[in-house]
Order: sequence, then C-alpha cells, then structure tokens
Amino acid sequence: MDESRTDGPTSDEPLVCCVCGAVPPAAERGTALLTWSRGIDRGRTTWTCESCSRENVRAIEGKLDPAWW
Repeated sequence: MDESRTDGPTSDEPLVCCVCGAVPPAAERGTALLTWSRGIDRGRTTWTCESCSRENVRAIEGKLDPAWW
C-alpha cells in the first residue's frame, strides 16, 4: 500500500470544481470535502461541486460500470 497517497487534497492544494470552476470559501472547505463528488480522470483527481453534481447526476450514473448496479 502506498503510504504517501491521500484520499483528498492536501491543505495547500486548491479544491476547484472541474465543471464550473467554483472554489469553496476557506471556512467551508471541510464541508465541501464531504459534499462534493470526487472522481479520477486519466489518473488525476477531479472534484465536482454539489450543485454541478446534482445538475449532472444522470450523466454521472451513466458512466458507472453496469456491475455497480
């Protein structure tokens, strides 16, 4: 297991929505880590804000492996 791997951004790494470019206020960063969607695109971690996730839920579900369901 890679001990250097983290599941979320480091404290100095910006949290930016890959769809709309939104950035949570510093005081709401902890909440955003719980409510935003995290994805992997070509080996890179991406984040989608709560609002964009809700607007695009059908497209997100459509990309899931059928075995998921």
